[in-house]
Amino acid sequence: MNRQFGYIWSEIIFLLVLSDQLRSFFASTAFPEASAGPNCYSVAMDNMPPDMSPQPSVALRIADRFRGFLPVIVDVETGGFECHRHALLEIAAIPILMDEKGFFTPGECITTHVDPFPGSELDPKSMEITGIDVTHPFRDAKPEREALDFIFHGVRMAARKAECQRAILVGHNAHFDLGFINAAVGRVDHKRNPFHPFSVFDTVTLAGMAYGQTVLSRAVQAAGIDWNGDEAHSAVYDTQKTAELFCKILNRWGSI
Repeated sequence: MNRQFGYIWSEIIFLLVLSDQLRSFFASTAFPEASAGPNCYSVAMDNMPPDMSPQPSVALRIADRFRGFLPVIVDVETGGFECHRHALLEIAAIPILMDEKGFFTPGECITTHVDPFPGSELDPKSMEITGIDVTHPFRDAKPEREALDFIFHGVRMAARKAECQRAILVGHNAHFDLGFINAAVGRVDHKRNPFHPFSVFDTVTLAGMAYGQTVLSRAVQAAGIDWNGDEAHSAVYDTQKTAELFCKILNRWGSI
C-alpha cells in the first residue's frame, strides 16, 4: 500500500513539474517580452501591436453587450438639490446606439421642459446656474405626468428597437438624475417607467478611470471632445456631451 501511494505521489510531482515547464515555454515563445524581467509591463498602450490594442465590442447586439439593458444618457435641470422638495424643470435623454462593428454612438435626443410640481421650491442659486425662466412664454413646458410620458415613450421605443428588455440610466453623477426621475414617477404614480429603479452607469467613475477627471467639463476635454462653457447647464447640451464621453470611453475600452 505504501509503495502504491509513493508511486502516485511521484506521478503527481512529475506532472506538476512538466506543466510548469510547458507553461514557461509557451509564455516565452508567444510573449517573449514576458520573460524580460521587471520591465515586462512597461509597454505603452499606444505602442502595442494591432492584435493587442483595444478593439470594438464583440457583441452582435447592444442587448447582448449590456445583459438586455439599453444605456440611455439622462440629464435633468432642477430648482435645487432635493428631489422631493425642489422642482424638476427639464429632462433630456439620448439612447446609445451600437453599429454592426460594435462601435457606440449617441442616438437622437428626446427632451422636454417641465412645469414645477405644486408646492415645489426654486432655489435662487440653482436658478442662476441653469438660467431657466419658468415664466418664459415660449418655454413650452409640460406637467410632470405628460413630460414623463413623452420621455418614457421615446426611451421604450428605442429599447424595443434595440431588442432590450429595459433601459439603464447613464449620467454624470447619475443618482442625482435618477433620484429626480424616481421622485417624479412617485408623485404622479407612473406605472411604465422604462428605467431600472436603482442601477446606473456613472460617467464620473468611468471618466475618473479613463482620464483621471471627474468634473464633466474637464473629463470631456481630456477625452478630446469640444466643450462650450456658455452652453453648459442645459439638459440637452450636458446630455449630448455626456453621451459623447460615454461612447468615447466604451470605444476606447474595446471588447471584453
